[in-house]
Amino acid sequence: MSQFNLKPLILAGVLFASPFAHATLEEGIIAANEGRFEYALKEFEYLADKGFAPGIYELGKLYEGGFGVVRDYHKAAQLYQQGVKKNHVDSMFALAVLYDEGKGVKLDKQMALSLFEKAANKNLPAAQFNLGVMYANGDGVSHDFELAKKWYEKAAANNYSLAQFNLALMYFEGLGMPKDLEKSYIWNTIAEYNGNMQASHSRKLDERKMLPKEVEEAKEKADAIYARILAGTYAGEGRLF
Repeated sequence: MSQFNLKPLILAGVLFASPFAHATLEEGIIAANEGRFEYALKEFEYLADKGFAPGIYELGKLYEGGFGVVRDYHKAAQLYQQGVKKNHVDSMFALAVLYDEGKGVKLDKQMALSLFEKAANKNLPAAQFNLGVMYANGDGVSHDFELAKKWYEKAAANNYSLAQFNLALMYFEGLGMPKDLEKSYIWNTIAEYNGNMQASHSRKLDERKMLPKEVEEAKEKADAIYARILAGTYAGEGRLF
């Protein structure tokens, strides 16, 4: 059985409360990206003191990464928890990752699952992908390929390439469903369009087992689905297959 990779990503979501908060948050993010952590710390601390959730989250990222401060996972977890209380989706995801890895908090897969689900239901692709991985691997939950497929499909529809690649793998190996080489090819192709080199390699392996006409038809379907994904109108399997 294939082991799906869990690759949590911390996303810098922005929820603007006022033009001033917007400017200050953006200035802090730019400073952090440029390595000017002292300035970023000052900006994020100011926003956190004002109870501005994106600022609290960005401050948590500094403590989690040890950028401009001594790395402190416990402090990061506390800050993310404040963000969660304010219904901030990226804070939910970041705290879920800490619970999943037992950093700054006690390892708690059920808490991680709960937080990933909250973020996923707010349409955060990285959380949808991580749920897919947890169910596919039986990581803290029972193996459930149907649920894994559901969450991969949601993330794939949000153009998350890792989910697209893992979805292709499920079709290729017939995990919880009949094997389907065409759908494997389609999702590998879409992931490849997004720069996934593993998917590019897998797509070539799919192609070797397909007739030229089958490849042509699958490519047309992949292109149609990808166009709808980019347009934000792809609603999931069954619409174009």
